[in-house]
Amino acid sequence: MRRPRALALPRWAGRLAVRAAGLVTVMCCALAALLGVLVHVSVTNQTVGQARELALQRLARATDAFEAGDALGPGAGLDPPGLPRPLRELAAAGDRGTMVADHDGRPTMWAAGPADRGRVLAVEVDYAQGERTIDGLDRAIVWSSAPAIGATVLVGAFAVTRVTRRLHATARVARRISAGDLDARVDDPRTKDPARPQDEVAAVAAALDSMAASLQGKLLAEQRFTADVAHELRTPLTGLHAAAELLPPGRPTELVRDRVAALRTLTEDLLEISRLDTGRERLEVGTERLGPLAERVVRASGTGTGVRVVRDVAVETDRRRLERVLGNLVANAHRHGRAPVELTVDGPRVTVRDHGDGYPEYLLAHGPQRFRTEGGAKGHGLGLTIALGQAEVLGARLEFANAPDGGAVATLTLPRTPPAGGLLPDGAV
Repeated sequence: MRRPRALALPRWAGRLAVRAAGLVTVMCCALAALLGVLVHVSVTNQTVGQARELALQRLARATDAFEAGDALGPGAGLDPPGLPRPLRELAAAGDRGTMVADHDGRPTMWAAGPADRGRVLAVEVDYAQGERTIDGLDRAIVWSSAPAIGATVLVGAFAVTRVTRRLHATARVARRISAGDLDARVDDPRTKDPARPQDEVAAVAAALDSMAASLQGKLLAEQRFTADVAHELRTPLTGLHAAAELLPPGRPTELVRDRVAALRTLTEDLLEISRLDTGRERLEVGTERLGPLAERVVRASGTGTGVRVVRDVAVETDRRRLERVLGNLVANAHRHGRAPVELTVDGPRVTVRDHGDGYPEYLLAHGPQRFRTEGGAKGHGLGLTIALGQAEVLGARLEFANAPDGGAVATLTLPRTPPAGGLLPDGAV
């Protein structure tokens, strides 16, 4: 089958991996932040709880000492000046409470309760160690989260890249198949080993391979049928042609000979297409100047096509196949277009243009299709198909377009040298 040109990956080819890696990064950051917040809150509550419990214990001892008339102990006092106002008001109202606040530039846990005559008994506990513990924990969370996130992103990116690489390989095979290379297969190893887990990518690859095999089988069957029919028709048509030559002159004889000639032409075209379909055509390469060759083609066609040589060049090509391509283009222009028909040689580029209604939309979009013609036009729709197939044998590029001011334009661009080995690219039509 045909081996198409290397196809570059589309722009979206790397976007899926980037987006997946970005999603993994965002999820890792969100998870790290959530875990960090939970750990921070848990440790903070524990640290504050321990400091609160210690402060309340000292407040209870200080209250007992105050009631017994003994010394209050270190960190305890009546109406200390550094006591936070909200806690002072709470204690003055007859309740006990605790509060963390800065005192003399240090974090302090205060515990306060009511004393006699509206006074407040308060105890302060140094909370600097607890604050340092929480700060150290926060720093540890941040610094440990960074490598953890990095490692997770790398692992996630590696896993995602493996999946996207398989998707890209499947997409490349699909594009090769759409370009005509029905030998292309994904051959995902997961589809060949039932013991391995079958994921969605493997299922898509298996479906694509099955579709390509089915299409290839149908195409090969069609090609064999075309070749068989053409070969089977050739022998009786030869006898029919010989018999028609023996008929007496007259209008009926002319009609019979004309139809027999049309059938012979159709049969020869079918045989030529079947040979092209086999993908084993070989070139007979020689040096040819395009200007004289184009003039010979026009003379042989007997159509009166105008030839214009802008720049003549010599190319290494197969003269017979090139004449076949140009002859079919000229014949198609006269059959389906309108005069004047012009053949222009400009270096390795040869253009055939008519001034008719132009090529139909289906041909511009999908190329020539066998046995398809527009509006009841004469012919079997094989001329351009053969021209395109022979152009591919030559390694040339044949393009079809419509001129802005009307008319069909076929442009054949020849290489300076023919394809290596002179073999028809697989699958050319």
